[in-house]
Amino acid sequence: MAERSRDYGKEAIERHRESRGKISIAPKMKVETLDDLSIAYTPGVAAVCMAIAEDESESFHLTNRANTVAIVTDGSAVLGLGNIGAEAAMPVMEGKSILFKSLADIDAFPICLATQDNDAIIQTVRNLAPSFGGINLEDIAAPRCFVIEDALQDLGIPVFHDDQHGTAIAVLAGVINSLLVTGRKIEDTKFVFAGAGAGGIASTKLLLDHGATNVTLVDSTGIISRNRSDLTSVKSAMLDTTNPENTHGGIADAMRGADVFIGLSAAGAVSAEMVSSMAKDSIVFAMANPVPEIWPDDARAAGAAVVGTGRSDFPNQINNSLVFPGIFRGALDCHATRVTTRMKLAAAGALAALVKEPTPENVIPWSLDRQVAQTVAAAVARSSA
Repeated sequence: MAERSRDYGKEAIERHRESRGKISIAPKMKVETLDDLSIAYTPGVAAVCMAIAEDESESFHLTNRANTVAIVTDGSAVLGLGNIGAEAAMPVMEGKSILFKSLADIDAFPICLATQDNDAIIQTVRNLAPSFGGINLEDIAAPRCFVIEDALQDLGIPVFHDDQHGTAIAVLAGVINSLLVTGRKIEDTKFVFAGAGAGGIASTKLLLDHGATNVTLVDSTGIISRNRSDLTSVKSAMLDTTNPENTHGGIADAMRGADVFIGLSAAGAVSAEMVSSMAKDSIVFAMANPVPEIWPDDARAAGAAVVGTGRSDFPNQINNSLVFPGIFRGALDCHATRVTTRMKLAAAGALAALVKEPTPENVIPWSLDRQVAQTVAAAVARSSA
């Protein structure tokens, strides 16, 4: 089909090779005279150093720290590509850097680590923290991502695993408007997630915080149910609040009669028959990247009323690029020490409200809408009070 024919991969390699990546550093101060040099560097800079030595909080006022984010990855869960390593993760981290800058005027730096040891990553981030105003953990596989993020919440600066919470906020925003379009109430809606990793678990938790009561998670083995003995501690804990009917089986069993399917799993995981078995006017977010669980036109032909993907070349891109620039802009502006559930719910509500009249083809703002980061940032800052 024409909508799938353009070879973005080939074009991306050509463009990246031509520009040798996507980011560079530009100075804020001019250094054109000896006086400029004496102020920006020695001897004047010594006074700035001593001011910070006497009061470390001055690092947020006398340096660029208050406007910086480290994008930290170990390359263990990059997009839908898997464990491809630190070097191969760099193009994604650079991509996030340009979105931080272009959408929220935040200076973000890729930090790709040559280790996948939890303790080493945690200690490295602790050692790096004095240079940054926030930490964006990225593309770290579950369940290790939960352990790493939890261990870093005492840094005194926001530590936010985007694959968890950025995804969850975007999903909730899309769900809020999709429920409006299809005339559903969240407390009466049956949700199914394919993928019980970072994004699936965080999205489930945020949906429950917003009022959902019936959510079922499915991993690569099948439905997460009380009948299984192979669950990790993280997945087992989710049974306290999910799968209320203790449904068991595979993804087809989970989707039968469901109102909403949210895919954070693998290409081609869902068939047209599975979508047809869902409730009337179903909602399908097939978010596997770069190839979705089911192509949008196939999902619509099978009866879905609202369809979203994680891609930018289809309507309804449910993607965390709508979230992380504004989340960090708001957190940095209000000097937040962490990102709370209240901030996440506020961000999702603000994001959904930007779509004034939701339709099946428009349940979430366009990723490059310049209002998005500003609106999300303002909601985050207000909710921190």
